[in-house]
Amino acid sequence: MAEKLKDAEDRMLESLLQSAPIADDGFSHRVISRIRRRLWLRRLSLPVAMFVGGAIAIKPATQILVASSKLMTVVPQGMFEIPTGWIPQMQVVVLGAMLLAAAMLGIRMLEE
Repeated sequence: MAEKLKDAEDRMLESLLQSAPIADDGFSHRVISRIRRRLWLRRLSLPVAMFVGGAIAIKPATQILVASSKLMTVVPQGMFEIPTGWIPQMQVVVLGAMLLAAAMLGIRMLEE
């Protein structure tokens, strides 16, 4: 209801702001179209640059893959095996999850 009531200052401001549009001979349209064109240029420049960079990087990436596959044949196979002592037991995983949940809950309580 308060938005519908207008005092003298509101009516004066409305009368000042209600004017006919200024004839600018298409200047504002040209400015808006230039802004939109630059916006699209900025939106498209990153994907295009990523595509060009990826196309350039394909050859070195394939060379790295070929070299790494040759290197894998030279490295002894026992080097890639993980000792079973390094794998955590289930109790340690559960304890870690409980500590993480308690820490997150504590931080949330501190924020409030």
